[in-house]
Amino acid sequence: MKKHNRATVADLLALKGKRQLTMLRVTTLEEAEAAEKAGIDMVSVPPFLLGPVFREAAPTPFAVPGLEYGDHVSAEEYMREAFKALKAGGDAVYCAASLQTIRRMRDEGIPVCGHVGLIPSKATWTGGFRAVGKTAASALDVWRQTKALQDAGAFAAEIEVVPGDVAAAISNRTSMLMISMGAGRGCNAQYLFADDVLGTTRDHTPRHAKVYRNFAAEHDRLQRERIAAFNEFAEDVRSGAYPEKRHLVDIDEAELRNFLHRLEAEG
Repeated sequence: MKKHNRATVADLLALKGKRQLTMLRVTTLEEAEAAEKAGIDMVSVPPFLLGPVFREAAPTPFAVPGLEYGDHVSAEEYMREAFKALKAGGDAVYCAASLQTIRRMRDEGIPVCGHVGLIPSKATWTGGFRAVGKTAASALDVWRQTKALQDAGAFAAEIEVVPGDVAAAISNRTSMLMISMGAGRGCNAQYLFADDVLGTTRDHTPRHAKVYRNFAAEHDRLQRERIAAFNEFAEDVRSGAYPEKRHLVDIDEAELRNFLHRLEAEG
């Protein structure tokens, strides 16, 4: 198999402040391959997507599988899943668990990306799915969370739906790679979900998302075509239009007569 060079944690940290990185959440091999061909720097992936086939489709993006909050309980469970993800082709892991858990993984050399600002799995503590850091006190809380993650050994943190000026000030004061989801250009990477970029979602589109295509309309068109094709197939079966002779395998007439003769004899 051809070897490909992909960024390391050290490579990404060396780019902090030098250029904006791109990051997408992808959930299919087709999306992963598209990210590869588009030159996307980093991808967030569900752990089940990882493996040799994933790396054949997307050999170069830095992959961050998410250890979903609530799917694991103890630090040992998080560590076990993290090692599995790294062996399967991940480069780091996303973890929104406790600082103690993140510290344990860092002690074992597992690169961890944390999360500050609006953390969906913990949104009840910050008032639901709404911006965080719009007051001085709230912004200071985001900074303290960032510093705590850095002290725990995380190399990066997603910072979600925080005012751009606040996120920029925080990014300038931490050694971590700060990944913006709706937190402005003052961070080190810009992160969106492929679903939003492609326009596949049918309900609420987040304010920070930018839709580049309308896949929902294309999916609707394909579904209409799918139903029409199935209807035509059903009608052909009912009318006898399918199957035709060209869809069948031929048998020599002599062989057929021989078969029917023997069949009759055995009957």
